[in-house]
Order: sequence, then C-alpha cells, then structure tokens
Amino acid sequence: MMTPTTSERPGERQRKRVLIVAQLDGYANSVKPLAIERFLRELGHEVRLVDTNYLARASSTPGSPGRMLPGSLRPAKLALYANDVASRVLTRRWGFGRRHLSYYVLLSDHRLRRRILRTDLALDDFDLVICETPFDAGVLTTGTSAETLYDCPNPWADEVFHEGRLTGRQHRRFRGWEKDFLEGMEHLSFSWETYGRYAQKHYGLSGDNFLQLNWGCTPSDTRARFARPARVAYVGSLSGEFINLPLLGRLSRLYPHIDVYGGPPPDPSLGIRYRGYASPDVLSDYQFGLITCTRDPIREEGFSAKHLHYLAHGLPVLVPAWRRHLDLLRGSVPYTEEDFTTVIDALSDETRWTAVSDAAYEQGRRLDWNRTLEPLRQLLDGSPGRPERDSAAAGRYGFA
Repeated sequence: MMTPTTSERPGERQRKRVLIVAQLDGYANSVKPLAIERFLRELGHEVRLVDTNYLARASSTPGSPGRMLPGSLRPAKLALYANDVASRVLTRRWGFGRRHLSYYVLLSDHRLRRRILRTDLALDDFDLVICETPFDAGVLTTGTSAETLYDCPNPWADEVFHEGRLTGRQHRRFRGWEKDFLEGMEHLSFSWETYGRYAQKHYGLSGDNFLQLNWGCTPSDTRARFARPARVAYVGSLSGEFINLPLLGRLSRLYPHIDVYGGPPPDPSLGIRYRGYASPDVLSDYQFGLITCTRDPIREEGFSAKHLHYLAHGLPVLVPAWRRHLDLLRGSVPYTEEDFTTVIDALSDETRWTAVSDAAYEQGRRLDWNRTLEPLRQLLDGSPGRPERDSAAAGRYGFA
C-alpha cells in the first residue's frame, strides 16, 4: 500500500504518482506526453515518463550503433528485436508484404511489448498509468491497482488500413479486436475529440469510458507579423504515407515561398525547399502554416498536431478543403490544389490577414494545455482509492 506523500487536510491536494508510457520520436508523438508530464509536475504530482521508442535496442542515443543492436538476451526482447527487423525487411518497401504481412507484425509487436512492459514496470507503485501509444497500450490490461487511462492517438485499425497495410479481411478482424480493446479501457481519450465521435460512429463504441483530453498548445509570446510576400511554413515529420509529400512538392512548385522543416529529408526530386530541423519558434517569421495529408475517412474527421503549433503563433493555417470540423479550429483557411495561390493572394491585404491571424491566436489561447488537460487534474483530484482489480481481466484482450 502506498504511503501518501502529502498530508490529507481538507482542501489540500494529495500528491499522486503518475506513470506515462510513450514513444518519443522527436515529432508529434513527443509533444503530448511531454505536455502531460509538465502539467502534472506543475500541479505537484510525481511523474515518471518512460520512452519505449527503442525498447528492444541497446541504446536510444541518436547516432549510436546501439540503436541497431538488440539490447537484451531476454527472449521477449530478442523476439521484439527480430520483429522490428522483420518489419523493416518485409513491410517497409515491399508492396505485397506491406499489404499482407503488416497485420502479423503489428500483432506481434503489441503482444511482446505488453509482456516486456508488464515485467519492467512496477505498475502497482503508481496511482495512475497513462499510455500514449497503441503499440504499448496492452500493458494497461495486465491487471494493476493503479487507475489507467489510454490516451489513444486515433482509431488504429482504420489508420493502418488507409495507409495500405491491411487486407479487407484483416481490417475487419483488427477493427473488431480494437473495438473490444477500447471498450474495455478504464478511461479512454483520443488526441482530438472528433476521433472519439468517429470511433462511436464507425466502431460502435459506447463512449461510456471517455475522458477527453484534446491536443493543446502553449501560446507563443512572439506572434507572427504580416509581410509580403507571404511566407509559408511546414513543420513536422516527413515520414509516413499520410504526410502526402507529393502534394507538398506540387504546392512548393506552385508557390515558391514555402519552407519545410522536419525530417527525414525528403527526396530532392520533389522540389521541396527543405530547411532541416527547427523548433516551433521559427514560426514567428512566417505568415501561414501549411498542412498536407492524404484523403481518407479518418483524415477527413481528424486533425494534425502541427495545426496547434501554427495557431500558437497566430498563423492562419492552410488546410485541405475536404477536412471537416474546422469550426473547432478557427483561423483555418481551406484550400485546394487548384486554388492554393489564389487563397494566399486573398489574404495579401494586411487588414484581412490580421483578422484571420487574430482568430488563429485566440483559438490557440483557448487550446492552451492548461485548459485541454483540465479533465486530467479533475481525475487525480477526485479519484477515490480502489481495491486491486481482478488480474484475470489481463487475458481478455488477445487478438483473434
């Protein structure tokens, strides 16, 4: 039984121990777990953040040869290392393998991580365990006295399917498993509220366990300023099919004032003006932020993490016109490939640009992390002590 770290006088917050399990990739997957860690520490809670990005490797240090080597002789970690290698060889560049074999690689990854993390993490030492990635979320089903929250990025089965990594039959099986898995979570959030609505509509989730923590931002003290010609920034990861690098290349040829930051470096043949990696602070020197992505049902309903970076600096955000729910992200400017330059030209007047910039910055203020993570504070403040749950529940979430 844990010993309280603070007194329990009326009106005084009890200090809780929180474990966050995440994969810190240096891009969007790093943003929310680090924001949650800061938010909870500032509330006085004790927080441990575990990065599982290189769980089976000898090192997580950039440039280290250990990133390519297995990190343990333990059977589960060796198996996870072998699964990582198989994923690279069979599903990254081989079209048939990508479509037909990704399902099995993903299943193995999820199962092995669950087994490893169950052993490595003393879950019962914490009051709350938060998982930020579907790959590791199986650890939440291993049976623990801690309260648990799965902060799901987005519906996983549909994302993988629309990236061309599942057959139709595999997708149906994967979605059926994921529905049961999500419904069985004690507390469930999504990175953005519209993903929850999507899961209710397309997966049939009840929503009874929702504890929504929207993505947020930290509004910048230095706002973007009007300038001519308007400069456009793209900031974020440049890997993954959904980024739509071909579209980014075509837009760069249409409008020569687009600078792209992130990684890995894109193919030079795309004609993208690549500026390397930069912190979001660089955005204050631009007049627009840019979002490109492939079109599918889940992207239509979703959002992009970089959208919040742009809003935090008062940048009007150029968004594909087919994306829905832009009323939740004021300061967005819809575009098509055909009218891209016309849309930018329409805001070449300082008065009009400033009005949209003001709306963007105000939206960023409304999505400050201290607001979007408020339900988490309420959960910890109002969470009663609970007896240990039946560990037999650990076996309910195997893949079919």
